[in-house]
Amino acid sequence: MQWILPDGASTFAGDIDFLYYVILVITGIAFLVVEVGLVWFAIKYRARPGRRATYTHGSLRAELVWTAIPAVTVVVLGLMSGGVWNHVKGRHSAPAEALPYRVLAKQFEWHVTHPGPDGQLDTPDDFTIRNQLHMPVDRAVVVHLTAEDVIHSFFVPAFRVKQDAVPGMEIPVWFEATKAGRYELACAELCGLGHYRMGAEVMVHAADEFGSWTAAQAAARTQ
Repeated sequence: MQWILPDGASTFAGDIDFLYYVILVITGIAFLVVEVGLVWFAIKYRARPGRRATYTHGSLRAELVWTAIPAVTVVVLGLMSGGVWNHVKGRHSAPAEALPYRVLAKQFEWHVTHPGPDGQLDTPDDFTIRNQLHMPVDRAVVVHLTAEDVIHSFFVPAFRVKQDAVPGMEIPVWFEATKAGRYELACAELCGLGHYRMGAEVMVHAADEFGSWTAAQAAARTQ
């Protein structure tokens, strides 16, 4: 059971969730300190009969401290997240053996081209399904994203995957599911009046089940 985030179901989830909760705790503490200080100052230095305001320049030491602490915190978080970002979004981060897919986003649906039994795209056994992406568990896949009309956003919350699909561009995004099941695929970009209808599913199959399903789909389309 996860707090705030849905249960993670990909190899990315652990690292991304750790960074998310670290940032959440840090910003939560900062929020509490600032708000408590604001309330305390508002009460302590409130206007009172016979009390005159006085001018003070402030404290150079305090200014240095409250500047240095956020600066160091941001640098540390940047260093911590750099490796995770490169693993998830790096130019050559997708494994060479990743199973390829092609996804065309349009108003208001997803067209998912699956590789056939040969595991390759742009071959005669490819097949396309609307609003469904079927994949095997415990195997990396790479989705080549593009859009027909406006910017859409390929978002699978359980996988911690989010990538814009841009007209005129093909953008790869990869991930590896760790649990079989059904997962939400949503568009996370306001793409028009029918945006709310742009929902789809990712079906993660056991390896042997996926092989049988792929063979059956390819055979049905060649008859």
